[in-house]
Amino acid sequence: MGYGPAPMELSGARILMECLLEQGVDVVFGVPGASVLGLYDALHAYRRRIRHVLSAHEQGAAHAADGYARASGRPGVCFATSGPGVTNLVTGIATAYMDSSPVVFVSCNVAEPLIGRDAFQEVDITGIAMPVTKCALSVRRASDMADTVREAFAVARGGRPGPVLIDILKNAAAEKAEYEPLPREKHAASGHLLSRARRAGADLRLPSPDAGDVAEVAAMLSAARRPLILCGGGVVRARADKPLRALAEKLDAPVASTVMGMGAFPSGHPLATGMVGLHGTAASTRAVDGCDLLLAAGCRFSDRVALDPKRFAQQAKIVQIDIDRAEIDKNVRTFSHIVGDAGEVLSLLADAVAPARHPAWKRNVFAAAKADGGRAAEPEDALLTPQALVREACRLAPADAFVATDVGQHQMWTVQNFAFSFPGQLLTSGGFGTMGFGLGAALGAKTAFPDRCVVHFTGDGSFRMNAPELATEAREGLPVVTVVFDNGALGMVRQWQTLACGRRYSATTLGGGPDYARLAEAYGIRAARVSTVGEFRTAFGAALEAARAGQGTVIVCKIGRDELVRPTILDWKKDCGIIVK
Repeated sequence: MGYGPAPMELSGARILMECLLEQGVDVVFGVPGASVLGLYDALHAYRRRIRHVLSAHEQGAAHAADGYARASGRPGVCFATSGPGVTNLVTGIATAYMDSSPVVFVSCNVAEPLIGRDAFQEVDITGIAMPVTKCALSVRRASDMADTVREAFAVARGGRPGPVLIDILKNAAAEKAEYEPLPREKHAASGHLLSRARRAGADLRLPSPDAGDVAEVAAMLSAARRPLILCGGGVVRARADKPLRALAEKLDAPVASTVMGMGAFPSGHPLATGMVGLHGTAASTRAVDGCDLLLAAGCRFSDRVALDPKRFAQQAKIVQIDIDRAEIDKNVRTFSHIVGDAGEVLSLLADAVAPARHPAWKRNVFAAAKADGGRAAEPEDALLTPQALVREACRLAPADAFVATDVGQHQMWTVQNFAFSFPGQLLTSGGFGTMGFGLGAALGAKTAFPDRCVVHFTGDGSFRMNAPELATEAREGLPVVTVVFDNGALGMVRQWQTLACGRRYSATTLGGGPDYARLAEAYGIRAARVSTVGEFRTAFGAALEAARAGQGTVIVCKIGRDELVRPTILDWKKDCGIIVK
């Protein structure tokens, strides 16, 4: 093909390694096993160029690769063996899929003669993974390896990002084939690669926004008297924070954020209304209800944002920007839309809209902000509340710290009270709601940015699920500050049992340990127990110092079992359709 050095004969496993290097991959997360032995043998020969992070469990490896992708914007890579190894990835694959995170998962299956014979650890993983990947690919011959790997990365990155699975038969990893290096910048010129991707149902190109649509929406924005911008995860994925800010400031429009959109617009900006949806702020709720034009960028209007789609933003003309045409009008009917990359579309709109000022509208929206609660510093001897805990961590942590969460009450308290300032700062499972996501994701972010602080907020219920990844943290030298909200319960489920089930608490009270501080110490991780604001300040400050010295810390924070996530939209809108007893 004339792109570089002459072809050479390599094993399928070595071709995979060469293709990973083509893609700029320098780290792989995973757990070895019998069927994937050939890949790990090849990886040993490339160990100076590709680091392997050994996880305690394949699900932890999947979340780490996902966290790496979210924090860095580059595809994460994860290896697993056949059978239970690769099925342990499925929750992590689905988590990445729901949040459009580009991760390439690589598994090895049994050899071709054993396919369909119920061989030891045989599983049809391409069939299992098909609904939760952009595409699931199989390599049956070493000669197909290079094209398949290049296709996988192109699909994972291209258009709306997302996970791709490559399942390699054991014989394909062992046999030899001709490999011709192909620099990544030449991949787009490969007609063969493009045709393969199209057959897989993926479009590698970014859709170009229609100029007429842009002009129409710009005119609508310029004419709006009560505009609101809703920032979703697509803005974070596109790293479109600068054009979003330029548009908002030129238009003088309040900006609300979904959970996945946090960080794309600075929380401390005068136009920021905070989180929207079920546990959103009063300002965001009032803005959604009162706006006459709602511009939703990279937001799919999930049921946590638009609780009642037919009544969502009833007074507004809704305009949706999304890179994926399938998301347009899927959950909420729009007045107009633009299909395209969020960064490009927002830049075009920022250039096209007329400068405006909306003082009366902003006064109306932000008058509700006082109802969200004050931010006064807590006294040292005050008992620790979840809100105070997060605010203190935000005050003490470096401005460029990454924040990973699991799922539950602590996730909402974190999003409500931490001041996010850049895209990719918050690593959380928004779409799939995966408990156990946080520690793996934190380790992935720390791998991508070893010199940056990473704080992991988790609940005691979530922490139980993937706590063995503390072994990965200690062994791989990836110090994270883990903050455990210890209320002895599956808090969010218990909250709804309080609000909707007449306080009938069924199977939500945790008991029987473990002692989380002693568990951390068993893995070689520092630990502290705190119950007051002063104790937390001291422990968190010490944890930051320890992280800079290369040691992780788990801080166990005792909080009340009956603490609730407030506000909820029920506090602002009693008629939203949810019955609360």
